[in-house]
Amino acid sequence: MNCGDIAFRISQMNSGKITMKLKDYMSYMQLQHDEDPLYIFDEKYGEIAPTLLKDYTVPHLFREDFFDVLDRDKRPPFRWLIIGPERSGASWHIDPALTSAWNTLLSGRKRWALYPPGRVPAGVTVHVNEEDGDVNIDSPSSLQLFCSYSGGLMYTHFLLIMTQLPGETIFVPSGWWHCVLNLETTIAVTQNFVNETNFKFVCLDMAPGHRHKGVVRAGLLAVRGCTPSDVMNDASLDTDQLNFPDMTRKEKRLRTQLKEDSGNNKNEFLEDQDFSYDIDFLSNFLEQDRDHYNSIWCSSNCIGQRELRLWLHKLWVVKPEMRSLIWEGACLALNAKRWLECVMEICASHNLPCPVDDERLPVGTGSNPVYLISGYVIKIYVEGGLESSVHSLGSELEFYTLLKEKSSPLIDNIPGVMASGFVVHENSFIRTVPWDGKGVPHEISKFDWVNENLAIDGFHFGVWSKQQFELSACTGIWPYLITKRCKGDIFANLRDELPKEDILNLASFLGDKVRNLHLLPLPPMQSLISPDDEGKVHQNRRLNGQDEGLPHANASIMAVPECLTVPFEWPLFIASMNRRKRDLLSRLAKWGDPIPGNLINKLEEYVPHDLAMLLDVFKNKDGQYKFHGSPTWIHTDIMDDNIHMEPCVPNKSLGEITPEAIVMMVNGALNGCSQAKRPLKWHPTHILDFSNLSIGESSLPTSFFSSLFLTYF
Repeated sequence: MNCGDIAFRISQMNSGKITMKLKDYMSYMQLQHDEDPLYIFDEKYGEIAPTLLKDYTVPHLFREDFFDVLDRDKRPPFRWLIIGPERSGASWHIDPALTSAWNTLLSGRKRWALYPPGRVPAGVTVHVNEEDGDVNIDSPSSLQLFCSYSGGLMYTHFLLIMTQLPGETIFVPSGWWHCVLNLETTIAVTQNFVNETNFKFVCLDMAPGHRHKGVVRAGLLAVRGCTPSDVMNDASLDTDQLNFPDMTRKEKRLRTQLKEDSGNNKNEFLEDQDFSYDIDFLSNFLEQDRDHYNSIWCSSNCIGQRELRLWLHKLWVVKPEMRSLIWEGACLALNAKRWLECVMEICASHNLPCPVDDERLPVGTGSNPVYLISGYVIKIYVEGGLESSVHSLGSELEFYTLLKEKSSPLIDNIPGVMASGFVVHENSFIRTVPWDGKGVPHEISKFDWVNENLAIDGFHFGVWSKQQFELSACTGIWPYLITKRCKGDIFANLRDELPKEDILNLASFLGDKVRNLHLLPLPPMQSLISPDDEGKVHQNRRLNGQDEGLPHANASIMAVPECLTVPFEWPLFIASMNRRKRDLLSRLAKWGDPIPGNLINKLEEYVPHDLAMLLDVFKNKDGQYKFHGSPTWIHTDIMDDNIHMEPCVPNKSLGEITPEAIVMMVNGALNGCSQAKRPLKWHPTHILDFSNLSIGESSLPTSFFSSLFLTYF
């Protein structure tokens, strides 16, 4: 009567998302005779019909939920309204992220079957993707299971079968298999949760890798021929043991169906395996050499990798009494112990205070571990592997050096650099090596991607070299940077509370600083050019699809269009853009949920075939393309978490606004972005993270900023 016109989400066998008004669905239930009926399974019912949330309270046994610290739009789906006719239900599955669940039945009867962790029910096949650990389950429908497999199901004492009646609540522990069949029209509510008991299991399930995920769901069958004693004696088991001869390389199918040709329905291996659903036992199957930051994120994880880091850090702040447990979970999901050991060595090498308890976990949601230690910020570069990290730090140090040499006004809005270098982990020992960005350190010179013919001085891993590199594997060497800590907070944490005037003032600030960035001259290319090639460089300004005389590491400049006359700096840029274009779809797909798959699939329709046409080019009377100007510095990562702001605090004694706030208000008014008399609450002070600096056309990001702030309003 109250929700009849509200459309709820329908669950069905295919992946399509459809909705149906409740009154129409009620009519469907009365008329349908489907073998696999449509089923309301809506995780958004609390938002579209909030009055339903007032009709019940969470049972006191299940009220602790660690995901509560996240904002509603950041936390994974956790509560569902379930309505379905007879014959509908859910096939065998384990709840996402190894969470636990409670299910309260309001009307009708449900038939449940539960199966313990580490053993796979009859008729089920587990698929584990080798690259990202994505897990898919093949299972007959719940109706087929209870009708066709009843004989096979009943043979084992591990199986629990029960009928749930109205008013009864069923608790499903972490990792347990379960399937449900509605015996008649049912209405139920259910919630998944993370508490003190299952927290470490949830962290384990979100850790990178595929072997431990297979073992959690299929037990030791996921590691063929393995016994528990083998695991404890050798945690570095060969992952090829997951293979069967007819499996593809990328997917491990854990074949667990009962064998009909054996003369009985028992799988003796399944019955006799000594599996333990214990976190210490299961963590032995983690791939110790992989880390959270450089591994492909599993698409079936309940939250994204940035949200995971945010979640753990919020728990660390909000629940100090549970930090021992949270630390264990962070070590499973983030390999937090490794990064803390690196930070402690960096602090010791530069006489910085050791991290206190509040500072043990990395902060923020970025792609690299960042630590706030007293008045300092320590950033460890890990994203993309060693070569990418070296170029990121090299470009940043080159940029800071140029800012000082040219006395750019931008230097007042960049955190001061205190020290930089490499942290090296080898033979169970950690040491640091100082590096100012110039030259080639001994620890790096041994790699095949380092040009041996480079000159002795100069920023060999600066912005020009950065245009050419290809990614390499992680090696146990990580660059690091120490900067002064800014006061205030990042824009990402403030944007929801800032008024319009503050946002417009921020836009004015960014416009001015980006302009200063574009006015900064580019560094010379001599550090990239060997002495033998230096004389050739100035003779080869016209490129016909070849890279003669232009040294490069792994990039190709064959993508530069023929009959294109360009300033000397542009070929590297064009080659870099074309290289990124080749793997654009795969890189965006790795981002996961932020970019819908249907948009990614259409992206190539919008990317020009000739990327040079994006730049400021014209065709002369001879039919040659020419560029109007030279490229500029581009900060490709001015995100809301890379903008720092300070509060505009009134003078308490005089009841006046501070001079800094007045200056920001005047500047805002001069730029036409502030007509209000109200003082600003926050003003921007610093732009952070220049590791993603690149070379490009300055008009492109300018239009981007305009679109960004127009979209914001």
